[in-house]
Amino acid sequence: MTSVVQLGRRANAASRLLAGAPTPAKNGALLTAAELLAERANEIRAANDADLEAAQSAGMAEGPLDRLRLTDSRLEGMAHGLRTVAALADPVGEVLDGWRRPNGLEIVRTRVPLGVVAIIYENRPNVTSDAAGLCVKAGNAALLRGSSSARRSNIAITQVLRDALGKHGLPDDAVILVEDTAHETAIEVMQLTGYVDCLIPRGGPALIKSVLDNATVPVIIDGEGNCHVYVDASADLDQALRIVVNAKTQRPSVCNAAESLVVHAGVADAFVPRVADALHACGVELVGDAEAQGRSPHVGVASEDDFGREYSDLKMSVAIAPDLDSAIAHVNTYGTGHTEAILTRDLDAARRFTHEVDAAAVVVNASTRFTDGEEFGFGAEIGISTQKLHARGPMGLRELTTYKYVIWGEGQVRG
Repeated sequence: MTSVVQLGRRANAASRLLAGAPTPAKNGALLTAAELLAERANEIRAANDADLEAAQSAGMAEGPLDRLRLTDSRLEGMAHGLRTVAALADPVGEVLDGWRRPNGLEIVRTRVPLGVVAIIYENRPNVTSDAAGLCVKAGNAALLRGSSSARRSNIAITQVLRDALGKHGLPDDAVILVEDTAHETAIEVMQLTGYVDCLIPRGGPALIKSVLDNATVPVIIDGEGNCHVYVDASADLDQALRIVVNAKTQRPSVCNAAESLVVHAGVADAFVPRVADALHACGVELVGDAEAQGRSPHVGVASEDDFGREYSDLKMSVAIAPDLDSAIAHVNTYGTGHTEAILTRDLDAARRFTHEVDAAAVVVNASTRFTDGEEFGFGAEIGISTQKLHARGPMGLRELTTYKYVIWGEGQVRG
């Protein structure tokens, strides 16, 4: 099997060719990849079925199984994402700003690709398509390292992307899958200094810890999503009920699903029994503080750890806040900086919440499930950053670029 260093070297060489590729060629490759996903759907689903069967035999829980599963609608969603990215403006070459100095030098700042973007991810084979499509459009080579559970699916999808690149005269090594899924191989990817310009890990706490402990290349963390929904004293409770149920149950295994519910004490008597009944009917296990437990028999006892946990499953913590200050403090204490929502008809409360809550995305009167690259109009996303340097929130095309300064002179020398 080809070594990780050799794969990194190939990706680096491809990135230099792709950086100058014309926009029509990149767009054509993405559109062809979308067509091939449909044409080879049976082949991809067969590979995914084999992955699912192996994962089920190994005892994988339903939440991770859901992330691994490729349905017809998810395959079409992958193709739609590629088409959408193809339709977006190419960020490469965009002039960000420019100015003329008193000595006559003209300085222009332009957007350029990062180079080689490595993505280490778990379970989700749709990431293979989404990440590679965004990288290619932004002029980057994608070095992909998926998990062993999705190996067959990832190989099938990667071949689609490589074939599409070749059909448009682009280097097929602009998308490379590291097929060896050993833990040691992941560490090698994290340490490909000189070949990898940026690493984006997408996975659970164990993967993130491994990256933080071992990576020697620049990293953008796609962090955990302990997302809160806060129901304020002035909330429309019928609307709040719909939003909370959607945020928790529409797809509980993903990072923008709500894991924690905070309810203002002023509406707790009216709202907690209703929402607990509705969530219980959907199979959601609820745990909460003493105030929440006293308002519904469906709310069990929560430990301190429960309030800060990303369940990625049909489980949710419930806390009662005496006022807005307490609600904001609770969210900032237990949140992971991903997405936090307030449901309110009080504009001042909404403004305070959006200003004082520390998160990549803050939502007013809508589900947390909208923090998503496609929903933001990015076509797809390569991840959702919970850190604050370079990229924050859903990462689309612009987050996969950097900039360079171009200085135009007429013979000037520095005295």
